[in-house]
Amino acid sequence: MLVVSAALLLSGVAACSGASESAPTPSPSVSASAPPDTSGARGELVGLAALALDKAYAALYTFDDGDGQARNVVATVGRDGTWRVDVSGGALGGTADVSILSTAAGVFQCTLGSQTNPISPTCVKVAKPGKKVPADYSPKVERLFRQWLSVFTDRQSALAVGDVPPLTGAKGTCFSIDSISASLAAPVDVGIYCYADDGVLTAARVGFGEVKLTNQIAGPATVTLPGPEVAGPPMGMDAPPPPPVVEPSGVVPSS
Repeated sequence: MLVVSAALLLSGVAACSGASESAPTPSPSVSASAPPDTSGARGELVGLAALALDKAYAALYTFDDGDGQARNVVATVGRDGTWRVDVSGGALGGTADVSILSTAAGVFQCTLGSQTNPISPTCVKVAKPGKKVPADYSPKVERLFRQWLSVFTDRQSALAVGDVPPLTGAKGTCFSIDSISASLAAPVDVGIYCYADDGVLTAARVGFGEVKLTNQIAGPATVTLPGPEVAGPPMGMDAPPPPPVVEPSGVVPSS
């Protein structure tokens, strides 16, 4: 359960490294057929998303994906635009903790150690800088914190935005966000997104679950990989198959 990351955040300690590296800004998602949205809610969302793009922070969230057990998510954004999202039980069918990071070198999936799985972290590059994590290797949660901000700031993206009351237990301004194009895939995860006045996500409810902010501190100068980059396949999201049953040698079947 991301014990180390959550404990560091709750105690007010943010990891900072010396060298800063700049990460590229993802290209906006533009729909040529969508007219600019000038509604009040859309304008407010554009403003908060713009603040979020420049906000460095580290925040602890609860994540409920409907399986009856809330998990931890730690989102960290560096002042140079690098970012990291740690998800407890986010890979291998909930049996492994996982981290998604974006730096100038690319987007990485990293294994994380825990009390029940005390391993040394390693990282595998899964995408080029600024690109999405392939679905087979993505816990999805990382999309809520950085990936959709460039879409939210683009008034021509094919979105319908409205004000809604805050989600239960959440603070900030909340928006319902939906796609206005029935013929195309939704440009974002549709649902409800809530933001504080400084642009930090305070809650979100989308198809794969709900996150809520529980604590926040200032962000580091930059975010670095928790372990070395290695070759090999990233972790999948599904649980691995059970090991084959091997009959002990020398056993004579009973007649």
